[in-house]
Amino acid sequence: MDSLPIDTSHPAVRDYLSLVRLQVLTPLSLLINIAAVSTCAFLVNPSIGGIAKLHPTSITPRPSVIAAYVGAIYLGQIGYCLMLVMASKPETKRALVKGVGFSLVLANLVMALWAISWVLQWWLASTILQGILLLLLFYSNLALLIYHPPESERPLDTALIHAPMRFFFILPFSILFSLCLFITLGLTYVPKPGEGPPRDYSKWHAWTGFGVVFGTNLVGMLVILLRRDIVWAAAATWICVSIWSLRPKPAPVYITVIVFTILHPLSLIVSFVYDKFVKGRRQAVLLAGEEPALYNPRAPPGPNGPPREIDEETWG
Repeated sequence: MDSLPIDTSHPAVRDYLSLVRLQVLTPLSLLINIAAVSTCAFLVNPSIGGIAKLHPTSITPRPSVIAAYVGAIYLGQIGYCLMLVMASKPETKRALVKGVGFSLVLANLVMALWAISWVLQWWLASTILQGILLLLLFYSNLALLIYHPPESERPLDTALIHAPMRFFFILPFSILFSLCLFITLGLTYVPKPGEGPPRDYSKWHAWTGFGVVFGTNLVGMLVILLRRDIVWAAAATWICVSIWSLRPKPAPVYITVIVFTILHPLSLIVSFVYDKFVKGRRQAVLLAGEEPALYNPRAPPGPNGPPREIDEETWG
């Protein structure tokens, strides 16, 4: 057979073929990710957690809490793979193909390579891989947010596409990339037998750790306030708990993550209260006002309604 009986250059055919490829490659990449991380976490000695204990930093999290977080990422990706198979709405298929695409496949492979480089203590390689992972997930989350935003009419899209991708992105953004960078740059302390952690903050690089946890958590809190992001609030709180639950920690880092553990859920509550009572009341007053607004999307087409196409009558 010289050629296929279909036009593979047609956009709809290309999207369909891309979806089929994703249905095969995404679960495969997830299995590779799970196999590599699980092997490096449970079968290799020293394991992923053991390496973290050998090179403690001021922001090192508790390995068991991070392991539970990674498990939640895997569960979310299983739901995402089911969505790849069950998707029927055109909007959902576009979000899967155009929004996420092959970024998640590459992210899973990069995560597997990072686990291997971490246990081999290839610090520069692990930092570069975490940087690549961060860029891949940032790109896919940004594409989803701009071109395929979550909508209340499609709750499954939000739960099985947007939430897993954002949850995955927050892990390298909040802790893994910074942790790898700290070890690569030598911002660690070596505990001596019979001695406790260093009392001098400069030996612990405490203020550098403070700047990292304060900056990442401040960005997260702004996202929660502006977007009422439940996923980011839960993930950022989880990361904070993983940091302060492993002690000892220098006071600037310990106090900061304790404070943000409270601020993230509080910011989410404040955002919902503002949207429901303050913003909702302003909209109600605007709709009930005597003078028409300059632009009212609820109004019929006209000078105060939504924009409409320009026709000959408009030009006079």
